[in-house]
Amino acid sequence: MFTIPQIKEAHSKVKSGADFPAYIQDLIDLGVQGYDTFVNDGHVEYFGVDNYRAAATDTYNNISVLPSANKERFIEFLVMHQDGQTDYLTFCNHAAQCGIAKWSVNIIEMTCTYFDLSDAPILIEKIPS
Repeated sequence: MFTIPQIKEAHSKVKSGADFPAYIQDLIDLGVQGYDTFVNDGHVEYFGVDNYRAAATDTYNNISVLPSANKERFIEFLVMHQDGQTDYLTFCNHAAQCGIAKWSVNIIEMTCTYFDLSDAPILIEKIPS
């Protein structure tokens, strides 16, 4: 099974959203099937086969997530991030400003779903392979 130090090693290669597909491939190689990232504090919950779970509790200062989602503005920020124009913490702040409370990556389905504070899906995107 995978460990948080292994995941941190894979994540250390990520400099921007442009590196995301390679990061996903590294997680697949480790046996990660998906994960949830919580914008308010940055903790991440990873899961694998047989209900295996591991949590990365390294967090940053709390970010307040706005109560209503702005999907159009979030997509603008997401495109900027995926183009390599912002770093991870900047993207998290942008997500919070747009009412995004978490995102859930499903590696089996190769999707990333962004949720608001009520856990309603705001955007579902396919992860490029």
